[in-house]
Amino acid sequence: MTEPSSGTSLIDKVRGLLRKGGAFLVVGLIGLGVDMGVYNALVFWGGHGPLAEHPVPAKAISIAAATVVTYFGNKWWTYNDHDDSGSGRGIAVYAVINLMAIGLQLSCLGFSRYVLGLDSPLADNISGVFVGQAVAMVFRFWAYGKFVFRA
Repeated sequence: MTEPSSGTSLIDKVRGLLRKGGAFLVVGLIGLGVDMGVYNALVFWGGHGPLAEHPVPAKAISIAAATVVTYFGNKWWTYNDHDDSGSGRGIAVYAVINLMAIGLQLSCLGFSRYVLGLDSPLADNISGVFVGQAVAMVFRFWAYGKFVFRA
């Protein structure tokens, strides 16, 4: 097998991508748990949570909490082999990327709630958590590696 000019074989690159993707997935699942827990507490706690009438702001709060958790998980595990200059640049870019990803997630929840008229806990969790999270996760994985935790 011929090796790319960087001196790293294609198999090594695939292994590295799989390792990094697996770590990203685990960190993301932890973030998903935080996201779901906070959202459901705010909207559905006791049958009618404190933000039951405001699901989109509740989702923004739950995503923000999950974002803090996933930043440190990705920094210390997924991208621990990447440069960390200690400047605020990485955190600022991470925040911008997450605002964009939050927009993707909120769009999924908003579409389900306000266009399709679905407002049950199951519908909110499918649209806001699972569908929205999947779309945002693909975007985040690409963007973090490219712009935040640069090799």
